[in-house]
Parts: sequence; structure tokens; C-alpha cells
Amino acid sequence: MTEISFSDLALPTSGALALPEFADTARSEFFATVDKATDGALTRAAEAASFTFKRGATCVVLAPGAKLDRVVLVGLGDKDSLTETTAEQIGGTAAQTLTMHVQGAVSTAALDPKLAVHVALGASLGLYHFDRYRTTEKKDDKPKLASLAILTRDVAGAKAAWAGWEAVAKGVTLTRDLVSEPANVLTPIEFAKRTEELKKLGVEVEVFDVPALEKLKFGSMLGVAQGSDNPPRMVVMRWNGAGDDSAPLAFVGKGVTFDSGGISIKPAAGMEDMKWDMAGAGVVTGLMAALAGRKAKVNAVGLIGIVENMVSGNAQRPGDVVRSASGQTIEVLNTDAEGRLVLADVLWYARETFSPRYMIDLATLTGAIIVGLGHEYAGLFSNDDTLSEKLTEAGATTQEKLWRMPMGEEYDKQLKSDIADMKNIGGGRAGGSITAAQFLKRFVGETPWAHLDIAGVAWATKAKSGSPKGASGFGVRLLDRFVRQFEG
Repeated sequence: MTEISFSDLALPTSGALALPEFADTARSEFFATVDKATDGALTRAAEAASFTFKRGATCVVLAPGAKLDRVVLVGLGDKDSLTETTAEQIGGTAAQTLTMHVQGAVSTAALDPKLAVHVALGASLGLYHFDRYRTTEKKDDKPKLASLAILTRDVAGAKAAWAGWEAVAKGVTLTRDLVSEPANVLTPIEFAKRTEELKKLGVEVEVFDVPALEKLKFGSMLGVAQGSDNPPRMVVMRWNGAGDDSAPLAFVGKGVTFDSGGISIKPAAGMEDMKWDMAGAGVVTGLMAALAGRKAKVNAVGLIGIVENMVSGNAQRPGDVVRSASGQTIEVLNTDAEGRLVLADVLWYARETFSPRYMIDLATLTGAIIVGLGHEYAGLFSNDDTLSEKLTEAGATTQEKLWRMPMGEEYDKQLKSDIADMKNIGGGRAGGSITAAQFLKRFVGETPWAHLDIAGVAWATKAKSGSPKGASGFGVRLLDRFVRQFEG
């Protein structure tokens, strides 16, 4: 793992340097210093390559005479369009250009010194690399970057601010690690075990095993789990950062560690992706780690329902009727619509036990949301306009974007069952993500609630700045930003 530090704005004497500069202003004094040390190589290279410092563009320059391996010019684009989030994106881009060097540095000479920590955050996220199971990878193919210095005019200020943002980076990393794990490793029991590591941060962690879930009458969640040899767990993580007994913010995550579809089995092609059907629970775990790590002054509770949905002689059958913890009965017409059955009991428990101010769930719930929104936005469903606006604003700030979807009685009617209080799917493929949200709404009562369907954004098929290919960690930064609105 790369060690990130902050240093004075001075020319490094070894390694490689990333040099971000704006397109629409004169070059910084530090650029001039580096250019002089390289005998004008930066200016000549930029002119030869017609490099315009467009945001995210890079230009590699060999640096003879500067005692550096190379300098990488990085475009910041127009100055008036730079935000904290775009600074993070630039930090990710810059860091990724330095991965094959042992030592690296990123200049923030052109930026407001307050943005240095956001460059560092982006660098940390951009350097993520999950290689736990690679044993034959050649040494030359592995990232070499051991240390990365963020060069700034305000080292003391950056160091003071970094503690809080580093906690967020670690929360995203934890989520990515959990989502990247194969299902034979991250079973429900193993997942629950890993959440107990949060106790070191001051988080109270309580794990509910099968007898405890039976006592709570979690018939909906237990029905999903009954076909697997790996028993389910529910985990409740509490962070009491407000120092009082005020109502908490509640975050609920779907944790299906592998989803075969059950008897309504999925096609073989792409089924391996279902190891990350627990991404919602991964986000909640990472968020709780981030809040505790930065000592957020709020009360928050994270609840995750962890199961494996498998095919066996004991698996739940289409047509079965289960009784949820709320007492409502559910006719299960499709065993591949299992995530909502897990969330039904956990949402009800969260509402009844903690009486939260707001309740937000995250789940890779439907393929329908991918059809509607692709891989750029998560779907937002809610019974509360104020909550929706706050979440949308937080998503816009962090660029973990949300798009609010409709809900209404017309969709809810599709859940009517002939023999039970409801069925677990709507009337067909049309509006599938909406009827799924309508199902969840039946278990939240009057509590202000939002459901984030992250099926299209939890896993990236190609790398982006700050987010390598694979587990994205989408939701941790979004919800951390949302929580900051309540800290005063």
C-alpha cells in the first residue's frame, strides 16, 4: 500500500513528479522552477505535443538534469470549473501515472492549498489495487509506488485536514476489498467476522446468528438463506459520535454474498458477477468505518443482512409463503428476487429498534435499473422529498450521482397477491426497479426513507480516474458527504 504524505513545495531530488497545471492561466512559479531544472524540457514537450492542459490529459517528459526519472504534466482544465471532486479526480489521474516508480510526488502549486487533501484523497483511491490472489504476477508488472508526497504551500494545514479524509479513503478501500472477495472466501460468517474489526475504531458491533434471527421472526430473510450450507447473519454496527441519545441516521445494506438465483436460477453466463451482490452491505460497512475513523459527531447505525442464495433440496420454492418480521406475509413467486426479502426484515428491525431520523438502504437490487440508467447513475427511490434532495446534492458534489425514480399506487398494486399480503415481484418486466422499491416501502412505515439501487454502479467494467476496474466503492463518499450535513 502506498504511503501518502505532505511535503513543502520544493523540487524532489529523486523519483517522478506529477505537475498539474491549468489550461486558462499562466503556468505556476513551481512549473517555471521545474522547467528551468530540466533545461526547458517541459515547455518544449508541451509545445511539441500540442498539449493544452485539458482536464485529465497527461504528457510524460523525461527529466535529465533534474535528478528525476520523469515529469508528468497533468491538465487541470479551466480554473473556474475546478471543485473538490475534480481535484480528487486529478489526484487519481496523477497518482496512476506514477505507479511504476518507487517514489513519487504530486504538485499542488497551481491550486488553492485547501485542495491538497482532496488531491491526496483522489490519489489514494486511484492507487487501489486488489491482488490478494495473484501468485504468479511478474515483479515488473506490479505497481512499485511505495511513497507519494503531496507538495503543498500549507503542510501543517494539509496534515491536520488529512486525518478525516484518510478515514474516508480507508472506508472506500474496505468496501472495495469486501466486494472484490470471491464468494468461497467471503461467506456470511466471514463477512460478519470482518465487521468486528470496526470495534478497534470504537464502533459497537452485534452479530445475530440463526437462533437470534429466528427469535426475531426473520422469516423473510431466513427463507432466502435456507438453501445454503452457509448460515446467514445480521450485523448491527453503532457509532455514537453525537455524545447524546438523539435518534440515529440508519443505513441498511443488502449482503447476498452469492446469488445463484435459487430455484429460479440465473443463466450461467455472467453468474460469477454475483459475488458482488453484497455490495450494499459492503458500502454500509465502509461508511461506518469512515464515520468512526474521522470521529463524525453524529449517531449512526449500520445494519446488514448477509445471506447466500443457493439451490438445494432445502431451497425456497417459487410459490412458498413466508412471514416477515413485520407480520406481513409474502408469496415468493421468484426466488431470484431475494434481496428485497432480506431487506424487508432488516428495514423493519431498524425502524422498530432505533426509530431513526432517516433510513437509507443500498442494494444491487435489480437489473432493471441498469436498463434505465446504465452505469452512470444509481436509482433513488424515496418517500421523502427533503431526504431525496439532500442525497441528490451529496451525489452531485461527490460525482456519485443519483437519479430519482417515480413511485406510486399504480406500481404498488402490481404486488397484490391472491393468497398472501403481497408477492415479491410485480406484474412483469416493466418497471421492475420501481415495483421492487414499492415492496421495500411496505416495511419502513412513516420513517423518512430512501432506497438506492446501485446495481449499475457497484462494479466498474473499465477504469476511471480514482476508480480502477472492479469494485467501485460507490456510496461511501456519497453518504459520508450526506452525513456531514448533520454535524453542524
